[in-house]
Amino acid sequence: MTDRRSTPAVLFVCLGNICRSPLAEAALRARLAEAAVEVAVDSAGTGSWHVGEPPDPRAQAVALHNGHDIAHYRGRQVAAEDFYRFTHIYALDHENLAELQRRAPADATARLALLLDLVEGLEGQPVADPYFGGEAGFHTTWSQVDRAATALVDYLQGMERLKG
Repeated sequence: MTDRRSTPAVLFVCLGNICRSPLAEAALRARLAEAAVEVAVDSAGTGSWHVGEPPDPRAQAVALHNGHDIAHYRGRQVAAEDFYRFTHIYALDHENLAELQRRAPADATARLALLLDLVEGLEGQPVADPYFGGEAGFHTTWSQVDRAATALVDYLQGMERLKG
């Protein structure tokens, strides 16, 4: 297994892992590919309701609209090993951040943060949860996670420059 402490690895976490976190995963994968940066990326939920299920059809549609097929993604729940496997775990809202902080082992090596803290002007804000709304909400969510993905790539590239 790769030592995740020296190789960046990012996990996005929302509640059910069928809307926001899979969109964040897709956005970061796309931005990393554009920048030719290799980083392990995954997504998970704090809840177990959607384990093994594909993303919400509306999330799939918005991702596809933006050029990314996420139909093969499957929901999973955050596991204890994630706190060691990933260098950065980004919660998509305050409630999930608090839950991650509660679950994190005392010796966890992952850095926990709120995703939109990476985006100037959106610090401290949650990513919009589109689940109970219409398609427009999924476009808003995509816009937010895509902006965060761009900022995250810049951050990760800066980490690489410091190592090199």
